[in-house]
Amino acid sequence: MINILKNILKNESSDEKKEDIKNLELLTGLMIEAAFTDGQIDDNEINKIKSSLIDVFEENPNEVDLVLNEGIKNKNNSKSLHYYTSFINKNFSEERKLLLIEVLWEIVLSDGKVHDYESNLIRRLAGLLYISDVNSGNARKKALNKIIK
Repeated sequence: MINILKNILKNESSDEKKEDIKNLELLTGLMIEAAFTDGQIDDNEINKIKSSLIDVFEENPNEVDLVLNEGIKNKNNSKSLHYYTSFINKNFSEERKLLLIEVLWEIVLSDGKVHDYESNLIRRLAGLLYISDVNSGNARKKALNKIIK
């Protein structure tokens, strides 16, 4: 009986671990997508993605390194925005979605210039995540203020 309970607990923690990795992969993929929208990813953007995943979304640094490196290698095999947003809408609170939009703005702004494709991507993501233009604009302002400081 004790072994059965141990196995059940082990399987539950294994399922949670898989879910955490899926969260990390989706966040990383979306951030890479935002950074690569202008056709290139520079070190500032990679560092911003890494620090955001660790500091803001509280992901494990070792797992972030692995998933980020894999994501950059596969950046040309990106998923559709619907793939990302359907999962995020099901699993993220409104506050966490706003935080994600703010982080995406920080990544896009980290190279010092915003391309039309980048701002269009975030505008489309905000719409797919049911975030108003006002809230998305406020997230952009917060991101600009962080970068200026």
